Amino acid sequence: MKFSVLSLISHAPHPLTGELPSAAERFEDVLETGVAAERLGFDAYAIGERHAGPFLSSSPTVVLGALAARTSRIRLLTGVTVVAILDPVRVAEDYATLDQISRGRIELVVGKGAEAGHFDLFGLDENRQWDLQAEKYELLRRLWSEEEVTWEGEFRPPLKKVTTVPRTYDGLPRIWHGSATSRNSTELAARHGDPLFTANAIQPREAYAELIRHYRERFEAYGHDPATAHVAAGSGGLFIADTTQQAVRQYKDYYEARVRQNFKPHLADKPGYNTPFRTIEEAIEDGPQLIGSPQQIIDKILSYHEVYRHDLQSITVDGIGLSRSRQIETLQRFAEEIAPVVRKEAPSTLWSRSRFLPTVPPGREVGK
Repeated sequence: MKFSVLSLISHAPHPLTGELPSAAERFEDVLETGVAAERLGFDAYAIGERHAGPFLSSSPTVVLGALAARTSRIRLLTGVTVVAILDPVRVAEDYATLDQISRGRIELVVGKGAEAGHFDLFGLDENRQWDLQAEKYELLRRLWSEEEVTWEGEFRPPLKKVTTVPRTYDGLPRIWHGSATSRNSTELAARHGDPLFTANAIQPREAYAELIRHYRERFEAYGHDPATAHVAAGSGGLFIADTTQQAVRQYKDYYEARVRQNFKPHLADKPGYNTPFRTIEEAIEDGPQLIGSPQQIIDKILSYHEVYRHDLQSITVDGIGLSRSRQIETLQRFAEEIAPVVRKEAPSTLWSRSRFLPTVPPGREVGK
């Protein structure tokens, strides 16, 4: 298994003390943990994209550019690129530039985003979110795969013989599809033979397992080799202690206060927005959060792997009340005590070659 560190660059007051670091301090946290993640042998570092709520990740390309300048090996992912609200031409240009700067280390995770408010912010109809997602993703794919693209769609002006610049560093970067609650994402990923990144953050395990099953079934139905159906999974937060009892004692008050702080009453009946694991005991027992002793976390990752058969595990150490030094200490402990065991028990062929060679979508030849 491979391992990625994700930051949404959360910027909410500490739910117990009310303390709020400056924006500059939060960006420094993200950059320093990214450098540490590379030093500790993590495979990837991901930056989210949010345009509403208590986050500072509205410009992930800028943050990833800073990370590209300070690292040399670690892959740089998004989590997610909210392609549904963006201009695919701009996305193609920005991330191809990053791909060149990082010499081929960029991979996108595309999605419609988890904050409904961004559709209004960009003057878009939320009711058309899946139509926006499909059309813009497919145009982005063509812009990266072809030159002199002639295209006409519903949500942006037509293109005539457009070649975006710069071109990507070495072929098409891998594009994952973020999946949280809907089969629309799994269907789009399967149709194009792309990998799937399941959120695995808030809902019970079976909800995500059902989406992954649908993805794998449709992936094969579209004629793609099932061995290339790579899956990644989130985790909803990482907290390591010597024993589970210590983890509960040290983290319970913060975890449960953060759950209360993040509760969205207007979305109480909508899946994927409010966690059902409201106590730390529930999160440890049934939730995707990685909380407890190293062995307990190993067991949980492997138990999810039995169901998901995922290749990439994403972890999060910021936004859970830890200082920067504690975040880096947590990453180090994960890298030394947990990752080697999971890598041995759940080997993966992901990233066994330098770049992803896409399959051609059914019914389309490249350049056509």
